[in-house]
Amino acid sequence: MAANRTAIVTGAGKRVGRHIAEQLLAKGWTVIAHVHGPADEVPAGAVRVVADLAEPDCGTTVMAAAKGLPPVTLLINNAARFAHDTLDSFSPEEFDAHMAVNVRAPALLIAAFARLGGEDRSVVNLLDAKLAAPNPDFLSYTLSKAALASLTELAARALAPKRIRVNAIAPALMLHSAGQSAENFRLAHVFNPLARGVEPADVVAAIQFCLDSPVLTGEVLTLDGGQRFWSLDRDVQFLDFE
Repeated sequence: MAANRTAIVTGAGKRVGRHIAEQLLAKGWTVIAHVHGPADEVPAGAVRVVADLAEPDCGTTVMAAAKGLPPVTLLINNAARFAHDTLDSFSPEEFDAHMAVNVRAPALLIAAFARLGGEDRSVVNLLDAKLAAPNPDFLSYTLSKAALASLTELAARALAPKRIRVNAIAPALMLHSAGQSAENFRLAHVFNPLARGVEPADVVAAIQFCLDSPVLTGEVLTLDGGQRFWSLDRDVQFLDFE
């Protein structure tokens, strides 16, 4: 079903975005792999596009890469700004930077994607499992992901008449974060009722589920091993596991 179809993946040069792009390529998709910087690499076989998602013209820039390619039927808004702040420490500049990349850019990309035309198309936004049981760490980031969750439903409602489905996936900690010790990651990764860490492959499987479910729209799939049941008061990388 992927033959002669194109997928756009933002933030496809590294981490989970790269894994998603690689798996789509393996399934036969043509993949437009967005990266932020001119020196950023993309998976072999992908069409590379460079765009600063903080810029208002990012949607136009990314969609222009689709010229001459098979129809674009999938948009995955994966790229995100992730910096630590709290209610006591956040700055207006950091707050605005998170909102520009994590909310405004996906909105611009979804709008540009919808203008391409065609039916039976999907958008998948990457959220964060902490939205299901919020804690005050990473204030600007969390607020921006909450706004993206709202955008998911609003866009789903707006685009349903065009046969465009919009869903979201909210994974818990998958990969080692900057500033996190290797030991903390080892313990935090499996810190959930199922004692099973979320892997990039789980996100790919959830994306495939969204694609294979023709009546699914406006939904958030939370991938956290049940961690939300514990309602943690801190982000997992700040927990003391001793």
